[in-house]
Amino acid sequence: MHPFINHPTTGNILEYKDSHGYTLQIIPVIDLMNGSVVHARHGDRAHYRPLRSTLSDSNQPRQVVDAILRLHAFQTLYIADLDAILRRGDNWQSIRAISRHYPFLALWIDAGLRGHCDIAQWRLTGSRTHIVVGSESLPDTRLLNHPLLRNTVRYAVLSLDFQGETFLGPAELATDTFAWPEHVIIMTLERVGSRQGPNLGRLRQLTTLSPTTAWYMGGGVRSVDDLHILNAQGISGVLIASALHNGAISSADLAAFTS
Repeated sequence: MHPFINHPTTGNILEYKDSHGYTLQIIPVIDLMNGSVVHARHGDRAHYRPLRSTLSDSNQPRQVVDAILRLHAFQTLYIADLDAILRRGDNWQSIRAISRHYPFLALWIDAGLRGHCDIAQWRLTGSRTHIVVGSESLPDTRLLNHPLLRNTVRYAVLSLDFQGETFLGPAELATDTFAWPEHVIIMTLERVGSRQGPNLGRLRQLTTLSPTTAWYMGGGVRSVDDLHILNAQGISGVLIASALHNGAISSADLAAFTS
């Protein structure tokens, strides 16, 4: 059994400890651009290229998700709709196809949510789809109080986005713990696809501000050793992509860590 599973009705995360005491949810990530999966590196979206993976010969979303699930029976998938984030279109057709084809998957989707009108899209996805609110897209913090982002079925996952030492988003959001929902991602964009390792200093700084928050780490995971390090920090989960596609984290690694 996975250390975390999603409740079949509400989609809320329930925690389990396995025999090793692991409580880290491992969430694979796909980045969509122009209808294909791309390789995210350093947050430099202008230079993202089509995904090249040891898991799949294709960079089409359905085929990539199939390959990821052949590697391991993940319960949750994170999707970044980069076209929507960049305000130059969207990949909702691909996202809805994934939602229909994998009804057992809880989807965490960052589609550049900026205002109330964007929320209408979410009514067309599924009850297991959860909104990732990226701080880089927010004009202010008021949207976080929208009822759809606060209810138990479609809870919001806030992503605190950083590029280097710069926080991307309304400055007050970086420290206003009262504005944060229960689940918060620390997204270190310059470490995505970089093999630099997770930013443990930033993790310690933010978790000190709100020890009761369910924290997730994005960017920099290189190997199963990093997963053990992050698990020891007591956080709730980690987002990974490159380490799966380049074979640095294997099926055996995942099975040992989550069974």
